[in-house]
Amino acid sequence: MKMIIKEKKDDDVMKVSCNKEGIEKASEIINEGGIVIFPTDTVYGIGCNPYNKESVKKIYKMKSRDIMKSLPVLTYSIETAEKIAEFDQFTKKIVKKFWPGPLTVILKVTDKKIKESLNLENKIAIRVPDHKCTLELLKKCNFLVGTSANISGNLPHTDPEECLKNLKNYDIFVDGGIITSKGESTIIEIENEQIKIIREGSLTEDEILQS
Repeated sequence: MKMIIKEKKDDDVMKVSCNKEGIEKASEIINEGGIVIFPTDTVYGIGCNPYNKESVKKIYKMKSRDIMKSLPVLTYSIETAEKIAEFDQFTKKIVKKFWPGPLTVILKVTDKKIKESLNLENKIAIRVPDHKCTLELLKKCNFLVGTSANISGNLPHTDPEECLKNLKNYDIFVDGGIITSKGESTIIEIENEQIKIIREGSLTEDEILQS
């Protein structure tokens, strides 16, 4: 199956299919500092290379996001996540059960470069999404800023057409079709083996606590 690339005349972006060629093109653009919209297992996300300060600034501007609200990061495995954050055994047990999946975990950041580029204090929010296309993209990029592809305060999008209508100035759109999910990821923070729910999403508190 050949990659479908369409030049959007209004904002000069590419639209590619969720296949090998499309993923390759998206990874090239990300590595060059570009902004990508991509499907996940929960909603459409918008992202960039998290080590690129200028790209990170663009995402804040595009989403009209409060600069004080840090951006989460996606990766493809616990092993890669351990390169930028600190995991204890209890946390590993939790993420092994729910990753890949709709669980974002707030952890102590250990990578100084990503801490600086994302303007973090001491913590970083990380997730491994359960979406084949995005996991393949992450295997090429290792890490990707992964926040919902919407204007801050508005509902996130599961329909690619809604993303195309409501967001501008990104560089490439990876079309994964309509996403069927229960909503955004659930965000937790773990301290002293106590799980604190920061935001309940598609995973319920009971499901996590029963783990």
